[in-house]
Amino acid sequence: QVYLTESGGGLVQPGGSLGLSCKATGINFRIHAMDWYRQAPGQERELVARITTDHTTTYAQSVQGRFTVSRDNVRRTLSLRMNSLKPEDTAVYYCHTIRQSRDYWGQGTQVTVSS
Repeated sequence: QVYLTESGGGLVQPGGSLGLSCKATGINFRIHAMDWYRQAPGQERELVARITTDHTTTYAQSVQGRFTVSRDNVRRTLSLRMNSLKPEDTAVYYCHTIRQSRDYWGQGTQVTVSS
């Protein structure tokens, strides 16, 4: 069974930084692209960052230049480094992947950017 478990969320001041992690089990991590999504209250879930099997990265325009996604295939871990955080970054952040045409999601971790 595929399990994705996020960690690292919390409260941070505007302009601050925060790091998120996603541990994957039940999947051949090395051969799957991995994503970070987020969902704010009253908003639809949006793709924040994606990293492919060859470490090519893609970012939403709203986080370009501030967020960095990475992966560690040995530890089977997906990471997201968030810098220069803004109040509008406040959301639940989710780890995501696709295996055999099925979507798999983590439980989500809350990120709140507020003074």
